[in-house]
Amino acid sequence: MMARDLARALDPVLLALDCGITPDPWQADLLRSTASRILELCTRQGGKSTTTSLIALNTALYKPASLTLILSPSQRQSAEMHRTVMEMHGRLDGAAPSLNAESVLKAEFANGSRIIALPGTERTVRGYAAADLVIIDEAARVEDELIAAVRPMLATSNGRLIGLTTPAGKRGWFYDAWTSNEEWHRVKITADQCPRITPEFLADELKALGPQRFAEEYMCEFRDNDEAVFPVGVIQAAFTSEVQPLWQ
Repeated sequence: MMARDLARALDPVLLALDCGITPDPWQADLLRSTASRILELCTRQGGKSTTTSLIALNTALYKPASLTLILSPSQRQSAEMHRTVMEMHGRLDGAAPSLNAESVLKAEFANGSRIIALPGTERTVRGYAAADLVIIDEAARVEDELIAAVRPMLATSNGRLIGLTTPAGKRGWFYDAWTSNEEWHRVKITADQCPRITPEFLADELKALGPQRFAEEYMCEFRDNDEAVFPVGVIQAAFTSEVQPLWQ
């Protein structure tokens, strides 16, 4: 069993298989990625939460004394991902580090690692330092102030930051990061790339949701709000850095 546990530590895809999950090719690539900054722009039910939960579990098991924070717009959503991580841990054999303590929102492992689920607000994350992994679920829907509070946590730990979401308009830190020139490992998976989603289901969803909502939820397109008077592109084009402001 120790040999199997060592193999999992070296190849996270083996951890997924031992949890009963056969990853899609993009999931396997992401599990093996060592990128410190990751953006997952993925369709609903595309497997982004499963993949990220496996990364969280791998970090906790094979990086002793590590701290993983799971953040999302609500406590319920954070708790749901935490529950997924714990269910995966329960599928492993006895070679994996065991739990010392577990609750709905927190887990402590025998190797000193911790996983903590919190609502994703600037107020709740302050006080945590030197995080090894920060996960922001529904990243397009959290407060922009959250990312400013999270980044300093990774300064001394060289920790990883993963944002996963479906689009929520052309706004917010995730949209800015996705469209920026910053060095992020970007992954985009649309519904027609997911083998578990059928064309018939998508046709029904298009009829039920309408083109704009369908484009966001399943095709990962950043769309302007229907109620906006002007598209975001028009507003951005109205600004220029070539003219100095009259006052500071």
